[in-house]
Amino acid sequence: MTEFVAEDAADGGSEFDPPFAVDEPAVHAVPFVFNTPHSGAVYPASFLVASRLDALSLRRSEDAYVDRLFIPVVGLGAPLMRANFPRAYLDVNREPFELDPRMFHGRLPPFANTRSMRVAGGLGTVPRVVADGQEIYRERLPVEEAVRRIETLYKPYHRTLRGLLQRTARQFGHAILIDCHSMPSSSLGRGEDAQADVVLGDRFGTACAPSLVEEFERQLRAQGFKVVRNKPYAGGFITEHYGEPNLGRHALQIEINRALYMNERTLAVTAGFSALIEALQQVVASVTAQACDVAPHRIAAE
Repeated sequence: MTEFVAEDAADGGSEFDPPFAVDEPAVHAVPFVFNTPHSGAVYPASFLVASRLDALSLRRSEDAYVDRLFIPVVGLGAPLMRANFPRAYLDVNREPFELDPRMFHGRLPPFANTRSMRVAGGLGTVPRVVADGQEIYRERLPVEEAVRRIETLYKPYHRTLRGLLQRTARQFGHAILIDCHSMPSSSLGRGEDAQADVVLGDRFGTACAPSLVEEFERQLRAQGFKVVRNKPYAGGFITEHYGEPNLGRHALQIEINRALYMNERTLAVTAGFSALIEALQQVVASVTAQACDVAPHRIAAE
């Protein structure tokens, strides 16, 4: 496992030790990189003091245990990158400066994106609300605090992820990023999609080769999961930013229904947790074996 320590924070010390990590396989044997950007569960004391919410409420935004769901990929020959800082503190699945000016004292940088739909919803790079819409902070933050989090956590995270994908592309001729998330069962709404176990997001066909998405869907269905594509989750900034199929770089977001493996009220794992880990391992093993049998130029051209 490779650990990464962020630059010292403004108060003289890092709040996370380390802020994120990469679990490396003994041999990088497949052209895949797995990423869990929202599984971080380290909540600094200063953050808890600044928040108007209790710790359990803050964790509503967390993709709890997703890093554990996908840790078997390391044994299959793929690196797994995972955040330790929580999504409620900093969201790396956003643009670097996707910020709500109402949250801060001081002037944001002129290049900040203050008008995106995600900012309007309170879910920018430094979120204003947790996933169920509750306000996080007691009072406004200094602009310098947002910049500090971006410079010491966001940017090193993306430099590391980009480096993993570049290394993978050099080794295999192409690179496939699987961005792993979980979703509240309540977010699926009503109707047919409300029973979805897994949502695959490829930005409506623009971020990943169709053959790879189809293979994931086929293998997930073979394990008994109900799968839908791109609704309500088509993939966030990471999927959009890193998915360039014409250049041999593919990105696919996977959302797992939390009701499959945890109590969504208490966040405790349930009896289905171990079985889900095993099923996902079989899915990944089958998909990576298929991908290794496909020539890089064929994947890139689709």
